[in-house]
Amino acid sequence: MTKNDKKIETFSWWNLLFPQICGVCGKFAKNSLCKKCEIKLLEEAKFSKQKNLKSLSENLYNSNIYFDELLYVFKYEGIIRKIILSYKFNDESYLYETFVNFLLKNEKFFKILKSYDTIIPVPISNKRKKQRGYNQSYLIARKIAKRLEVQCYKNLLLKIKDIPKQSGLTKENRLLNVKNAYKITNFEKINNKKILVVDDVFTTGSTVNECSRILKMYNPKKIGILTIAKD
Repeated sequence: MTKNDKKIETFSWWNLLFPQICGVCGKFAKNSLCKKCEIKLLEEAKFSKQKNLKSLSENLYNSNIYFDELLYVFKYEGIIRKIILSYKFNDESYLYETFVNFLLKNEKFFKILKSYDTIIPVPISNKRKKQRGYNQSYLIARKIAKRLEVQCYKNLLLKIKDIPKQSGLTKENRLLNVKNAYKITNFEKINNKKILVVDDVFTTGSTVNECSRILKMYNPKKIGILTIAKD
């Protein structure tokens, strides 16, 4: 048996034990999304690239914006909101497959994401990770990086403060909450790189902007933000 045969056999057994299901309807589906639900998501998808960031600055009390563009797939509403909440809080980590397989099917988005050479997930605190069991942004970032064949750094950006959840806080308190909550562990991997910061939801932008502010200190060529949804 060749190495390739062994890989196929292992993959087959894995699929038997843990068959892929559609992240929307729950039925068995190749690539974690059935055709019927894919059509439904396409009707809601925006695949938006936002480079005019003035309106975002207003949400941040006219603070500086430290990233260059915002990419998001959906508005944070309806079925997408329900799926993301399940992904984060109902121990349904497998849903990252559905998100990534859907967004990378879009040729426009694929080309945009391929222009980046470094992918960094928004980190969560060790305490939050123990409670949830996984960092939802890292699962998405890792899968995208693998498909695009670019580098994903899990621990290049760390969260060093266990802060209250952003949801439920006012815009102003969100800004204060994330201030100085992150640090860089290797400056050389940022210098002159095109960095894509990945998160699940963009609300006011305070979290990703603070991450970008820290990254910006070390001379990246470009910083983009990718989220599954925008509020």
